[in-house]
Amino acid sequence: MLANTSIPVFEQLFNELTKTLPGDVFAFLPELVLCGTVIALLLGRLLGTDRWIPGHWTALVGTLIAFGFSFNAALGGIELSSVEATAEISRSELFSGLLINDGMTIFFRLFLLLFLVLVIALTVLSGIPDNEDGPDFYTLLLGATIGMMLMVSANHLLILFLAVEMASVPSYVLVGFLKGRRASSEAALKYVVYGAGAAGVMLYGTSLVAGLLGTAEIDQIAGKLSELTLTGATLRTILLGVMMILVGLAFKLSLVPFHFWCPDAFEGAPAEVGGFLSVASKGAAFALLIRVAGQLAGPAAVPPEIPVPGLEGLAISLAIGLGLVGAASSTFGNLAAYSQTNIKRLLAYSTIAHAGYMLLGVSAMILARHAGDTDLARDCVSGVLFYLTVYLFMNLGAFAIVALVRNQIYSEEIADYKGLAKQAPLLCVAMAVCLFSLVGLPPLGGFVAKFFVLAPVWKAGDIHPAMWLLVGVALLNTVFSLFYYLRILVAMFIDDRPTGQPVAKPDSVDKLYVALVSIPILLLGASPLIGKLSQAAEDAARDLFL
Repeated sequence: MLANTSIPVFEQLFNELTKTLPGDVFAFLPELVLCGTVIALLLGRLLGTDRWIPGHWTALVGTLIAFGFSFNAALGGIELSSVEATAEISRSELFSGLLINDGMTIFFRLFLLLFLVLVIALTVLSGIPDNEDGPDFYTLLLGATIGMMLMVSANHLLILFLAVEMASVPSYVLVGFLKGRRASSEAALKYVVYGAGAAGVMLYGTSLVAGLLGTAEIDQIAGKLSELTLTGATLRTILLGVMMILVGLAFKLSLVPFHFWCPDAFEGAPAEVGGFLSVASKGAAFALLIRVAGQLAGPAAVPPEIPVPGLEGLAISLAIGLGLVGAASSTFGNLAAYSQTNIKRLLAYSTIAHAGYMLLGVSAMILARHAGDTDLARDCVSGVLFYLTVYLFMNLGAFAIVALVRNQIYSEEIADYKGLAKQAPLLCVAMAVCLFSLVGLPPLGGFVAKFFVLAPVWKAGDIHPAMWLLVGVALLNTVFSLFYYLRILVAMFIDDRPTGQPVAKPDSVDKLYVALVSIPILLLGASPLIGKLSQAAEDAARDLFL
């Protein structure tokens, strides 16, 4: 009897699956293309064809194809000839709600794939990895990117955990990829130990939240929270679960006090890997944090004048707590960078500081969403997306120059950068553009990015005055950061080159790459491209607050 009644249920599920599967697969094509590229790299390694077709070409072609599918989706999708399915930007659930396909998903796919193309090109120029290790290196690089693409589209707590781990595990190996170097092995070990601890904490947090709310779907968290009376043990449990999930995301973002792995990992890893982790991990983790934090702010359908018991305190505490963590991260990152002598370690602390700036935008978004100010919440998210895009070019540019100069002078110490402007003027000018943009000086893209992030935070001060204080801290940190960035430029442009030091003579291809990465920093600071990118970021943020 029970078996007979269950047959229609399975038939219904099967019919629904076969009906939606073609469209879901089509929307998931960029990730599938990268998976196919990984398989091609592994087969090439197994069959020996990588001797004739270098791994970087396979990785680059696969990434460009995936980027093409993502770009087509951003333009509205293409109809398949065999099935009536399109990859539209309108919000839709994929694979029974495990993933979400919306404007922000497509924005971050383009972000990650464009960055991956630039990183692969950099590795070809810098020679890391060599031809023998190339397939292994690019397999790890693409595997981490697939995990990050799942992070930006995750709509289920299980996928959240799996995606973070899928992005993290290849990253551990990439940090220690240079065999025989004690610094790389030690950095990778520290990264693994901290990552394992953060993963365990986050997994326990997801189980607490899912068990208490009765659902693991992220887009249902807000509705389930509004149905609960958040007092007593219930409030303590949800707070503990949320904090544990945020620990895992804070680890990926290298936020204080979960930043310990970052300086050691960046110093021990090749500059190419450090640049990849500093941008891609940040972008994917911020996308995931925005989705989760937006739900914890409460359902947008509930008018702010109708309070939900305990929810107001949760949202405000979360917003102020994240804001304080952001302020602490930017302050610590900038102050700790002063004493660094290794340029990769200095840029690692800079990465911590910039994660703190962007976290302020997420903090303000929670307040705005909880207060019912949807427009302000969208401005906060679009500001973070704009910042991340500019950050892609200025941080990648800095790490790329470090990698190319390393090949010339065989050092990554700031003291060995003295007098480089006379030997490699283009690279040094490009480094000045990147560093001044990281400071936030006009008319560079970093200035516009900081304005777009901090302006909504300042406006959120009308909801809670603590936001005004956080903006003040961010502005002070901007001034502080100028001094340690100037140390690098003083060494390059003002100090004399010591006798007996290796001569830096980058070739024309290196100069062309550095110029291509640096030019967008100028365009995003003083050109119509500002408006186009800002509009794209606003469109990406719109689906979050429907």
